[in-house]
Amino acid sequence: MNEIRNPMLVVIGASAGGMDALKKLVAQLPADFPAPVFIVNHMSADNTGEALLRVLNNSSNLTCIHATDELVFKSGYIYLAPPDHHMLVVKTNILVTKGARENRSRPAIDPLFRSAAVAYGNRVIGIILTGYLDDGTSGMVAIKRCGGVCIAQDPADASYPDMPQSVINNVGADHCLPITQMGALLSELVSRELPENKPAPDDLMIEAGIAQRVVSDLPAVEALGEQAPYNCPDCGGVLWQMAEGDIQRYRCHTGHAFTALVLLAQQTVKIEETLWVALRMFEERQNLMVTMSKNQNTRAPSIFSRRAKDSQVHIERIRAMLKASDEASNTPE
Repeated sequence: MNEIRNPMLVVIGASAGGMDALKKLVAQLPADFPAPVFIVNHMSADNTGEALLRVLNNSSNLTCIHATDELVFKSGYIYLAPPDHHMLVVKTNILVTKGARENRSRPAIDPLFRSAAVAYGNRVIGIILTGYLDDGTSGMVAIKRCGGVCIAQDPADASYPDMPQSVINNVGADHCLPITQMGALLSELVSRELPENKPAPDDLMIEAGIAQRVVSDLPAVEALGEQAPYNCPDCGGVLWQMAEGDIQRYRCHTGHAFTALVLLAQQTVKIEETLWVALRMFEERQNLMVTMSKNQNTRAPSIFSRRAKDSQVHIERIRAMLKASDEASNTPE
């Protein structure tokens, strides 16, 4: 395939259950599909991504490769975000960055969607597939604001319906359908005649720029919203609250970004980590005081014995909080 100067772009986001969903989707695309396809599938930093790459190449008529920095993209290819890196679209090139995590993820869906919307406006087709929580919702807002098309997997068809359901609830999907019907729809959408693009809104351009620079940018974040009375759970920095319709989002000046739902989930994780540290320290302190109370050379051993018993009260309280947290996380909503 030749390089394309003014293409349509297809950007796809998936998380839990993504491998099977992506396999079914790419299998429907013909060898002459005239648009490059970009995929972010959440994965851990130590995942090589080779398993998904192999599955997509075995399933698709297109060539699937891991994106590399400054690569010029072409039609006929599927570009998969590499592990522990964000994938962005700028003009005719791909940027692969080690920027701050968004919604606890790297690669994250929102930075790809946002960058594509800023660069290609109404020529972007965004697709959200199966996954937990709501990564991709903010990015889909950007695509819609720039005139692009929003496609959400039918939640009833998704292994994990949170992500497509969030897009439907907060953005409003132009198309909501099962994966088996997406191939025909995409072939139809990429062949449309479209009007000229309009410049992207300033706030989207600022956020896309933050993702590209991979540096602290306090003035840029201050232009996006107001300081919130919360700290970033990833770096401890101040958070700014941004408004996108009914969606509450937060960003710190180092680049971490969260929806309200993800911020709450990450705060819960940090609270549990803190409780486990506190439990360990109380138990170590109690063990030391018990040892000292048994040492005949220790002055006033009864004091240490009493303090060791007092520590048990705090230990039991922390254990109760951890148990309550575990029971809450296992209770279906």
